[in-house]
Amino acid sequence: MKKHIVYKTEGVCASKIEFDLEDGRVYHVQFHGGCKGNVQGIARLADGRAPEELIRLCKGIDCHNNNSCPHQFALALEKTLQV
Repeated sequence: MKKHIVYKTEGVCASKIEFDLEDGRVYHVQFHGGCKGNVQGIARLADGRAPEELIRLCKGIDCHNNNSCPHQFALALEKTLQV
């Protein structure tokens, strides 16, 4: 089953993150705002990976005040898995 997630970020340049979760994998990641090259890189590297792996890789990455777009992505994934 495919689930589309929209996550409003806090404290980073990207205003929201959208992605699909399908068959235990993350697809079609899109950051709205943020540093263009960085968020495109994150999106491409995330495509087809398990959310648990992405959480492990992205959580805790610091850009500003112990927060970053990758960290927000990890929080979005954690929230999605809790539902």
